[in-house]
Amino acid sequence: MKEITVEELQTIQNPLIIDIRSPIEYKDGSIPEAINIPLFTDEERAVIGTIYKQEGQAAAKWRAMEFVSPKIPSLLQQIKAAMANEQELVIHCWRGGMRSKAVVTFLEFAGIYAMRLEGGYKAYRQYILKQIPTMFPDKAIVLHGLTGVGKTDVLKQLRSQGYPILDLEEMAAHRGSIFGTIGLGEGNNQKIFDSLLYKGLREIQGSPYLLMEAESKRIGKAVQPKELMDRKMKGINLYIHTPIEQRVKQLVNEYVLPYQTEPWYHDHISLGIEKILRRIKDNEMKKALIQTLETKDYQMMIHILLEHYYDPRYDHATHEYDGDFIDIYADDSNDASIKVLAEIDKLMVKKNEVLEEKN
Repeated sequence: MKEITVEELQTIQNPLIIDIRSPIEYKDGSIPEAINIPLFTDEERAVIGTIYKQEGQAAAKWRAMEFVSPKIPSLLQQIKAAMANEQELVIHCWRGGMRSKAVVTFLEFAGIYAMRLEGGYKAYRQYILKQIPTMFPDKAIVLHGLTGVGKTDVLKQLRSQGYPILDLEEMAAHRGSIFGTIGLGEGNNQKIFDSLLYKGLREIQGSPYLLMEAESKRIGKAVQPKELMDRKMKGINLYIHTPIEQRVKQLVNEYVLPYQTEPWYHDHISLGIEKILRRIKDNEMKKALIQTLETKDYQMMIHILLEHYYDPRYDHATHEYDGDFIDIYADDSNDASIKVLAEIDKLMVKKNEVLEEKN
């Protein structure tokens, strides 16, 4: 049985990683692109754990065998179906213990070669937490702008053109506001965020800079590492401006139109508005927001929130950053992408000129 370390796993091109932990373990944190084919259900894992505590290891192993035995043909078939030609197969569990050893043994009996990840997911997580602080490019180009200017759209457009992007909202599955999880589920926890951040950093490895949005330290359930915050606060600041009418349109397209017919949508918005109402003192604004909620006038609601709630808060946050701001005035996010690219090209030319002068 061949074992592979987490470090060795990083050198394999496009491996097929099979995570055989229970669904609840996989949901709590996993290696990006790993496929969950669980050896035990959540309920079976709980039963085995209880037997282990009450009756000991031998009884727990026996019950585990009773659970697994009928599943072996189906389990192997699922793994075989996931395999592509010449793709190296890696099996892992929580800490590289009995579960992964048993599955690799079953595969060997079936004539399928597989490697077992030494230390399992636990070793992977320890490895990436050690690596992440060392992986950031020296300089950050930070996109600023009031809510609705389309900063995330700009990042996505630049990433499609090969620029070194870290989309932190995508990694957190949260847009960084009270309404940030609309259409995105519950948001990712710290373990999932860290795994996606590590993956993103590997993808831009070797770049002298990274492009990111001016996010708060906490994005939903996840917290950015100190090293990334340091680069952000000392980065090159590009401030995008678009008309408020365009910003309202952008947010309606993003937060309202795709979801407003869903049965959960109005309740979700109501909960968000309740939180905001507790934070504001302006009674006229409160009345106006309540009215838009009652009439489901989401467009007017967004306009009020931008003008009287989000904009004042955002402008205050920009004072925390070092250095000057480069203003970019755009009609929409597409126009902003073009103008951001022009500024990046200027910055790179300027940097190269400075380097040439030094040499």
